[in-house]
This record gives sequence, C-alpha cells and structure tokens, in this order.
Amino acid sequence: MLRPYKVGDFIQAGGVTGTVKELGLFGTTIVTMDNVTTIVGNGKVFGDNIQNYSALPVRRVDCVAKVANSVNPMDAIARLRPVIAAIPNVSQDPAPDIEILEFTPEGPKLCVRPYTHTDHYWQVYFDTHKAIVETFGAAGYPVPETPVAYRQTSASAA
Repeated sequence: MLRPYKVGDFIQAGGVTGTVKELGLFGTTIVTMDNVTTIVGNGKVFGDNIQNYSALPVRRVDCVAKVANSVNPMDAIARLRPVIAAIPNVSQDPAPDIEILEFTPEGPKLCVRPYTHTDHYWQVYFDTHKAIVETFGAAGYPVPETPVAYRQTSASAA
C-alpha cells in the first residue's frame, strides 16, 4: 500500500506526534515522546495533514538565544558559530544558521539553528541550549533583564 510513512518514522498525524510502531489495516500505532502507545484510526490519519520528520536526511533544530542590549550581537554570533558546529551529530551541510531573529526591549534574540539527523534531534536540541549558556557565561555576558516599565505594567495587570 502507498503510505507517506513507514515503521520507525517520526511523524505527526491524526493529532499525535511520535514514532510509528505498526501499520495496521484500520489504524497506525504511534509511540509518543512520553512513551505512550497510541493507535490512531487510519481514517483520521489520512483525513488530515501528515508531517514526516524522518523523510529527509537532516532536520533543523530551532533554538533561540536572547542577549542583553549591552552585548554586541555580532560578537555573540561569532562566539556561537564554532561551538554549535562542534556539537556531536550537528550536520556541517547545511551548516548551522545563527542570525539575529528580532529585537526586544530586553535585547536582541538570536536564532540558533543547527541541522541533524532525526535520530539525534533531542540530543542536539539540549546540547545546543547548554552550549549557548556556557558560551555566553564564558564571555561574561549579562543576563537580559525585563525593562522596568514592562515589569510595572505586568505587575499592575496581575
């Protein structure tokens, strides 16, 4: 039968995200990230969108790093590039993306986006966050603070 996924693929289908354990005539068995076995009726699976995270050789890991206004974002990017590229299982092709994502009152947000095989997604995700903390700490960057005006507005709203 023609199926957009196979046993072992990591998918989102029928409102469930996880690894396909079994393909049945009437349902697909998916093991979720919190280790729950869920059987989704094939009518529901094929009646909605299916995302197959395993179909391509690499997947982008999306992380965000906020730096204080006093920090030069280009310096932060330059420090992160070699550190992120050196994380085990990070793909070199395509190379990790590290760019300015947006500006906030606390400081710029950087998108830190390494690529990896689906099998290593969570390892790379957590290692990337650790690398950001360690790199910024070693550089002596201050922690971004919420502006006083925003804190007062938020406190009065509560």
